Amino acid sequence: MVAEVRVRVPHAEIDVPGAIERATARAAGVREGELAGVVVVRRSLDARRGAPAWELRVRAFVGEPPAVEPLGGFEPRDVGRAETVIVVGSGPAGLFAALGLIESGLRPVVVERGRDVRGRRHDVARICREGVVDPDSSYGFGEGGAGTFSDGKLYTRSTKRGDVRAVLETLVRHGAPRDVLVDAHPHVGTNRLPGVVEALRRSIVECGGEVRFGLRMTGLSREATGAIGVELLPSTLAATAPGAGVVPERLRSRAVVLATGHSARDVHLLLRRAGVRLDRKPFALGVRVEHPQSVVDAIQYHSAVRAPGLPAAAYSIVERAGGRGVFSFCMCPGGIVCPAATAPGEVVVNGWSPSSRGSRWASSGIVVEIRDEDLAPFAGHGELAGVAFQAAIERAAFEAGGGGLRAPAQRLVDFVERRASPDLPRSSYRPGLSPADLRSVLPEPVASLLREGLARIGRRMRGFATGEAVVVAPESRTSSPVRIPRDPDSLENPDLPGLYPCGEGAGYAGGIVSAALDGLRCARAAARRIGAGGNSPN
Repeated sequence: MVAEVRVRVPHAEIDVPGAIERATARAAGVREGELAGVVVVRRSLDARRGAPAWELRVRAFVGEPPAVEPLGGFEPRDVGRAETVIVVGSGPAGLFAALGLIESGLRPVVVERGRDVRGRRHDVARICREGVVDPDSSYGFGEGGAGTFSDGKLYTRSTKRGDVRAVLETLVRHGAPRDVLVDAHPHVGTNRLPGVVEALRRSIVECGGEVRFGLRMTGLSREATGAIGVELLPSTLAATAPGAGVVPERLRSRAVVLATGHSARDVHLLLRRAGVRLDRKPFALGVRVEHPQSVVDAIQYHSAVRAPGLPAAAYSIVERAGGRGVFSFCMCPGGIVCPAATAPGEVVVNGWSPSSRGSRWASSGIVVEIRDEDLAPFAGHGELAGVAFQAAIERAAFEAGGGGLRAPAQRLVDFVERRASPDLPRSSYRPGLSPADLRSVLPEPVASLLREGLARIGRRMRGFATGEAVVVAPESRTSSPVRIPRDPDSLENPDLPGLYPCGEGAGYAGGIVSAALDGLRCARAAARRIGAGGNSPN
């Protein structure tokens, strides 16, 4: 017999031999000696009341040996001679689109403007050390996309968009810890993700696909054959001498998956030139709030000192201020505030955590819904008003920070009380912080709504509003403010049939797993359009 039961085990007892088995036997209504074994299939920590305890879903084996389900996920096949489909972008949407194409019998050619993960390490280090941003290789661009150096959180609510378990199992097969299949809020960690991304690329190449770096898309067009032409320039040329007599490389395919990420603003202009309509999309913008991890631990665990073995505490917050949502975003316990600018002359902040979550700091985006009235000064930009709004704030932050990617900041209590901060606490943000009145960066009513929301959070979470906490601006790249339209059934763009806008940059995802799911959906849609074994227009 196999029975699945829910049990609660106090944190202090979780490592005591036999504790899980005894709790499982009680829940299953059998004697402990009758258990042949147990397998934990779901795990979450509950610290809402009293001492922290682990909530477990456990599979109990009675009268038969315990079994662990074999890993599913990606099934490789040889597509070296199959028809080619172009995938633009190698973030989670693009990589999983490539895997989905392989499973459908098609050969993906992935083109990426940035560098591979090993090269990106040097570029990211240079951002922190020298304040120099490569517009093609940064926290936002390069192999693995923004997620590679931004934490690797795998929690998603997108359970209706596809098989989340298959995505997680694919990641485990490529080096992610098996714990992501069990934890309620799975997390890989920025230190582990590059290896996972490299392994995904190896699978694509070993199956006959291709991954090319340092190529920026500079044109899209419909050809007389019905194929889509994709123009490419080496990224260095595209950035420094676009249109200077250099003949772009041209690839052709009956289907193109466009998975370029939420920071690829040049792609919006390229699509406009190609006659593709764009739509505005709701988004949020705000600040990153950083506390000492010990402060968050004390709030969440109701104790001055975190007990041994407990993970760094996190929080998730939703408040209302002025009729709008103010909420936490990308909370990073035991993490780092990082410079996420993708072009010179701007400041953008984000956060990440290593797999250990062992940093002395905790940070989270605290953001507010942006509405049409906020975008009124940018109405002349049409459907790109949200992009212009973001960019103006990022430039203002660069000026307020004093240049060199120093970020403008205030102590949390000073920001809420509208006081200047003559000095700032220590921070994990390596380029450094500059005391500044954030009203010079954040427009009204965004600043006032954030102040109200943070005040409400401070009243609800005793200890949150402390002079040890710092508010850093801006957290502006929460999601794309633009959606690239697509048919809800075929997933094709109506203005350029055969183009499959995909993932977070196209407005259809909000994190690693949801982007991966969307990549798989677009790959299968492209395969339906082409059919197996078709003749390639290349």
